[in-house]
Amino acid sequence: MMKLKLGPLADDRPVKLAVELPAAVHRDLVAYAAALAAETGGSPAAPEKLVAPMLARFMETDRGFRRRSRKQD
Repeated sequence: MMKLKLGPLADDRPVKLAVELPAAVHRDLVAYAAALAAETGGSPAAPEKLVAPMLARFMETDRGFRRRSRKQD
């Protein structure tokens, strides 16, 4: 079985952000939460708890974004 990109979710102080997602994306988030729970041995997280770690992981692994961030420092 392939390992998921997300690990256990950090309990961090949130900032409220409202977004609308297509129903298919919401279904995929629910399925991802179930897969993550099965992999980590926990209970499935609420889909909204996955959005921030997924976005953070995406930005961490985006080479173009990293390059641009280094140039601005």
